[in-house]
Amino acid sequence: MSKITGLDTFDVRFPTSRTLSGSDAMNPAPDYSAAYVIVRTDAPAPAGGGNGELTGHGYAFTIGRGNEIQLAAIRAIEPFLVGQDLDAIIGEPGDPAPLGDLYRRLVSDSPLHWLGPACGVVHMATGAVLNACWDLAARRAGVPLWLLLASLSPEQLAGLVDFRYLADALTRDEAVGLLERGMAGREERIAALRRDGYPAYSTAPGWLGYSDELLAALCDEAAREGFTQIKLKVGTSVADDKRRLVIARAAAGPDVGIAIDANQVWDVPTAIGWVRELASFGLAWIEEPTSPDDILGTAAIRRGVAPVRVASGEHVSNRVMFKQLLQAQALDVMQIDACRVAGVNENIANLLLAAKFGVPVCPHAGGVGLCEIVQHLSMFDYVAVSGTPRMIEWIDHLHEHFETPAAVSGGRYLVPEAPGASTRMRPDSLAEYTYPDGAAWQI
Repeated sequence: MSKITGLDTFDVRFPTSRTLSGSDAMNPAPDYSAAYVIVRTDAPAPAGGGNGELTGHGYAFTIGRGNEIQLAAIRAIEPFLVGQDLDAIIGEPGDPAPLGDLYRRLVSDSPLHWLGPACGVVHMATGAVLNACWDLAARRAGVPLWLLLASLSPEQLAGLVDFRYLADALTRDEAVGLLERGMAGREERIAALRRDGYPAYSTAPGWLGYSDELLAALCDEAAREGFTQIKLKVGTSVADDKRRLVIARAAAGPDVGIAIDANQVWDVPTAIGWVRELASFGLAWIEEPTSPDDILGTAAIRRGVAPVRVASGEHVSNRVMFKQLLQAQALDVMQIDACRVAGVNENIANLLLAAKFGVPVCPHAGGVGLCEIVQHLSMFDYVAVSGTPRMIEWIDHLHEHFETPAAVSGGRYLVPEAPGASTRMRPDSLAEYTYPDGAAWQI
């Protein structure tokens, strides 16, 4: 009988503030960071999976200071796992039903729930641990996470979701119905996904701290690399935003869509007026125009800036808030984040909610490791839920620190085929970027 033997945690920080990669109106000089967790077992690694023990890898994404707080929350979850039978936590290969039970136990635990509830540091810690357990399950099954999820039956998938608080918008029976409809053509979509990849859009040109010259060069590069959409950060000055949009349009050409992202800096009246000032640039969408908690305000902005589309979700705390945003008709584009809510289980709920309301999901992936894991969720959505490929955000840095990094070619994500959730960092990167003792921080 194999057991979970412990959690290892690492405070991993990358000094992106030195180049202003990741800079935006709310976060002018972030250090992209990961509160990184390894779930260890005494089971042997599967054939072809390397020497030693079977492990699962996950993380919560932060931007530097406070990463140590996120790690403390992850450590608080360790007693739920250590000493437990492996099958009782992740199930047998092909039947991960216990992961639904684990999700419900973690998000319902009274002391942890009191600290949330179901939001913020504790909820993100739950997501990091659950994502690590899903990586563990996919590694043991010998398949990539997206394929593991896509191979489950509608009843199995519905069993992973907690429908408490959702039934006024989505019942279990409705979810099963959506997934049963998604069964038709599933094998054809898997073949198409492997043949064609999955569409991406690039945020690489648009960080707010970049010079005009670098902005132009990167917009031109993105267009030549085959991206059909780019995204620019906005929100500090209308005049600066207009100037940068002119530069971006000239460099990218007339056929590349341009989305903008305010990263929550505006209140409702400011957002409406600001977006109207920029609307003549033919915006693909305005992202996070106000506080992610302001559901009614986001709905008012959507009405006020139409026909410019409104996108949000990277800071939405849980499935209940997504439910309300959809019920309030506040979103044209829903943006899940693999590390903001409580992991894979809750994002399955979010994908099903979006399918019920007919809203496309284009995930947020602007952070270390986010492209790696969220690609699995989008590909699962295409194969088993929506049946339609959308777009995943792409950033062009930090992928080299992962053993099976996400990759884009011709503006499309290449399909991951290695077992797991693509979340395992390279040991040398863990050593170099662990804060504050790693070599990267000895400058």
